Amino acid sequence: MPTLNSLIFIFLATSSANLLASEAKQYQSFAGYTGLINVPNASILSTGSVDIGYNNQLDLRGTNYMDGHNFVFSVGLFDGFEMSGLIASNTIHDNGFGDGFGQIRDLSFNAKYQIPFIPDDWFFLAIGSKDIGGAKNYYNTHYLTASKRLGDFSITVGAGSSDSIIEDMNGPFGGIEWMPVDWFALQVEHDAEAVNAAARLTVPKEWLFDLGELTFTSRFYSNTNYSENDSTYYGINFTMPLSSQARNNYKEIKPAPTILVAKNSGPSDLSKPIVVNQREPELKKTVITKKSDKSEAYSAQVKSKQNASLSSQVHRLKLALIEDGFENISIGFNETPSVVVKFENRVFNRNDLDALGLVMGRIGEFITKEHARFLIQLEKSDIGLLNIQGSVDNYRQFIAEGVSPDLDVRQGSVSTPSDMMWVGNTAEQSPYFLPRVTFSPALAATYATELGVYDFSLALRADVEVPLWKGAGVNVTMQKVVADTEDFEKGDTFEGRRLKGGLNQAVFYQAVELPFNIYNLTQVGMFRDYFDYYGFINETTWLSSGGRHQLSANIAKFEYQDYEVSRDYHLLEYQFNWSEQDITLHASMGKFWALDEGVKVESRFWFGDSYIAIYAADTASQQVGIAFSIPLSPRKDMSVTPYGQIKGNEAWRHGVTTRVGESHNALVRGQASKMYTRINMERTFLNQGRNSSSYVYANLARLREAYLTYK
Repeated sequence: MPTLNSLIFIFLATSSANLLASEAKQYQSFAGYTGLINVPNASILSTGSVDIGYNNQLDLRGTNYMDGHNFVFSVGLFDGFEMSGLIASNTIHDNGFGDGFGQIRDLSFNAKYQIPFIPDDWFFLAIGSKDIGGAKNYYNTHYLTASKRLGDFSITVGAGSSDSIIEDMNGPFGGIEWMPVDWFALQVEHDAEAVNAAARLTVPKEWLFDLGELTFTSRFYSNTNYSENDSTYYGINFTMPLSSQARNNYKEIKPAPTILVAKNSGPSDLSKPIVVNQREPELKKTVITKKSDKSEAYSAQVKSKQNASLSSQVHRLKLALIEDGFENISIGFNETPSVVVKFENRVFNRNDLDALGLVMGRIGEFITKEHARFLIQLEKSDIGLLNIQGSVDNYRQFIAEGVSPDLDVRQGSVSTPSDMMWVGNTAEQSPYFLPRVTFSPALAATYATELGVYDFSLALRADVEVPLWKGAGVNVTMQKVVADTEDFEKGDTFEGRRLKGGLNQAVFYQAVELPFNIYNLTQVGMFRDYFDYYGFINETTWLSSGGRHQLSANIAKFEYQDYEVSRDYHLLEYQFNWSEQDITLHASMGKFWALDEGVKVESRFWFGDSYIAIYAADTASQQVGIAFSIPLSPRKDMSVTPYGQIKGNEAWRHGVTTRVGESHNALVRGQASKMYTRINMERTFLNQGRNSSSYVYANLARLREAYLTYK
């Protein structure tokens, strides 16, 4: 049996070889973290990647191995850090209160962090913990691990501390992985208790339409004394990036050189030269995708339009924006020359940034007058949300060459000069009285209970929104239950959590833009979530001038339809946009929907238009959880027709919560939450809380890529 000293000697000897090191492959172990079979290596799941896995090597409360079920979900949250959740169970549907008494259904969380600042040609070092928090910790483990890649071999050594009776990961451990080809690997490890061996086969993503990698693992040997038999254990994992628009998919380029120009008197004074914004150095950096063939043809397209008059160019610009599917379009120009574009985006519903990029790209394409300037105003139901000012020549250079543009991005509405000549008497493509139908799943679920590994009630939800006038509209939500597990059926344990079919919500809403970047949204109507209510919800939101800080007051009051009883909630919410790191921080305090009072904090790690959230709450009980939000729609939805629009949910969210800080792990229902509504300030008007100048500056590459993709 290897000792710690011999493992360290082997590791240091191989590390001293004059070979280039690279990080070990990022594959999941049976224990729920990146590693070999049972032991972790120092690799970390790539930032923005998710891994969904299953294996049948069940560690039964740290006492012995048996044939069971492990379900693992892992994610690389940020550079050097991964987190995973694991459900361990020896059966899937057996009732733990009956004949299955004594079986295990356990939900645990793991985390691993790779130590930075160690040169890559030395080795990689990571620390981690298994089974963090929770009421009952069967797998509590802490470890330190180091890995080095040498040619086809990856060598791992480490030491751990574990409460397990098996004593795996309780002491020195190590292992070697040999990967002669990219799709096959052999592994041998000592997990501080036994020697294990496994083979791993990988199906490359090129064979799976570039969606991700599929991996099969077989543990074919072990000399452990804690296994019910000598059976072979197996696992299957699928790894994929959470979003193709994540910022780590882009290259970083140098900022454009600073140019001294005359100072303008304000963002709305388009008769004077534009100022080059003196932003912080990190905001002058941007990222771009690999060079596109479309950008090479851009200059030729612009030259073909140079001889047209400004009036003709503006008319052609408007026709192009109508063809792109934008609504409520107003375009004006003057002889300065300056161009003003006001529009509404209901086609790039996943992210307004794509709409801004396409509109500014169109301006650079059609407006070819020298020294021309532009001002664009993004609106929703005639309410100003974001405005951007810049130089057409400067932005055209950004599109053609990838040189960082200089933009002045501000919140809310902006006044326009009085000498503008508008194209047409009214805005084109009115957004009003056209129904917008959004389809999405609705899901109520429980995980790792005594009644089953996974129980759920699933429905298909349709939201029908009809904008009426400035800031106002109606929204009707209907749903059809399509599947219930046995425990969610009528008369069974989770009947109270079961989704209902038919009409779910019917509301009238009115949004108002107030001075000082304040917005107010009021909804009045019927809310049929588990019980029938009539009520109203009022949101008042203030944004700082750059949109980095967001403060909201959320007040709601409901009356039971069948009883003379009321319920209400009131919350004060704060959001901070750390756009440079693709993180938003959230805090809520007050009285929540389930009448529980306290505080909730949440960190959202964004990858393009998806995010992974980690949250904690202290209300009627202490809870921690993890959630994800993904778009269930294409990046660009269908344009609105005279009959309306059909689209998918641009931000579908689902999460798993567990109780902490107590001796039991009883389920909690609806705590630290508020009433779900399709119409809300954050998603309907504020681009999921991302409408800020810092977000635009940090994602300049996506502005360019959106135009080159959809022009």
